[in-house]
Parts: sequence; C-alpha cells; structure tokens
Amino acid sequence: MSFWGQLGFQDSFSGLGFELSFFHDHAMFVLVLVSSFVGYMMVCLLKSSLSSRFFMEAQALEAAWTVVPGLLLLILAIPSVRLLYLLDEVGGPVVSLKAIGHQWYWEYEYSDGGKAISFDSYMVSGADTVGGGYRLLEVDNRCVLPYGVDGRILVSSADVIHAWALPSIGVKVDAVPGRINQLGVHLMASGVMFGQCSEICGVNHSFMPVGLESVSPEVFYSWLVD
Repeated sequence: MSFWGQLGFQDSFSGLGFELSFFHDHAMFVLVLVSSFVGYMMVCLLKSSLSSRFFMEAQALEAAWTVVPGLLLLILAIPSVRLLYLLDEVGGPVVSLKAIGHQWYWEYEYSDGGKAISFDSYMVSGADTVGGGYRLLEVDNRCVLPYGVDGRILVSSADVIHAWALPSIGVKVDAVPGRINQLGVHLMASGVMFGQCSEICGVNHSFMPVGLESVSPEVFYSWLVD
C-alpha cells in the first residue's frame, strides 16, 4: 500500500505490476533525457542570442529534430502497446473470482469449488482498526486468491458504475451494470493488498475499499472447500 512521502509505485505482487513498474522507469528515463537536453539548449540560446542570426536554412537540423522525436516516440510506443496487450490477456485461468460493486460495498463470488460461495465485504470502521489495521482500507471479509497460478477476476455492478482497483497488482477495471469485464491476474507472493473504488459512485464512494489476501494454493483450496 502507499505511505506518506512515497514517490514511486507500490511494491508489486503480480507480473503485471512488475511490467507497469518497468515501463514507468523506462518512460521516466526517456523523459528526463529529453528534458535535460531541452533545458541545456535553452540555456545555451539564452547565453548567446546572436549565434544563429545568419542562418537562412538548415535542412540537416530540421531532419534531425523531426526524426529524433519520432524515434523517441517509437521507443515509448512499442513497450506501451505490448503492455496494453498483456493487460487484456486472460489465458487459461485456474480460479475465477467475481466482484460485484454495490453502494457501497463489494460482493465476491467463487464457483470453482463445486459449490458457489459468496460474501459481502464492508469497510471496517475507524474505531475497530485500533489494533493495527489501516484506516479506511481494512474490510471485514477479504477476498482470497492463490499465488503462483493464473486467475481471472470478473467485475460487474448491481447499481451504478464502480471501479475495482488494486495498484499493487496493476489492475483497475470498471464495474458497469449489466456488463461483465474480466482481467487476468498472476500473483507472485503471499500478502495482503489494499485498493479502493476508483469511480465516483455516490456519497460513500470513499468508503468501499478492496481487500485482497494472497495465499498458497493449498491454503486457498482448503479454505474454498471448508
């Protein structure tokens, strides 16, 4: 989760999260390089304002400042398009989780264990998080997924548009009434992740967090059967 004064992304718990962090670092490297070069040229021009007053044309320079930005955009576009396709890839999921948005809580459903399991997930009030929980992020019932296997999350809504978002695994998908959106996840380690509804859905929009617990496949299937 995020902390005060944090500049970078949250620690990644999935392959998509790592890919997003790598692309962020890649894009920031290009942006810093371009900004430094432009700033250097601006300082040079300010110091010598009459250096180019006799230039009538410079075709090589015009070709350079046309081709170089195009190459830089290509360097950014190729990994960006690759990442977009990775975000839409679901593959062959081993487990499926359905998340349904309500005003203002999440309902989760499992149907892979032979019997359907469903429960609601409400935010825990601030008075109940004195023992070490995170205010406005803790929920009474976390959804559970196994790590090390491919999973699928089906997201929908029962009333208005919500958004199921977990930054640490690099996912954010709209929950639209009458429509099911899906996304693939592959968790890399055990842990507890927190997110929030990222679509303004009403007066209690800020009070419907997402709590996800990543466990081993053995613990997950034991919990699912019991």
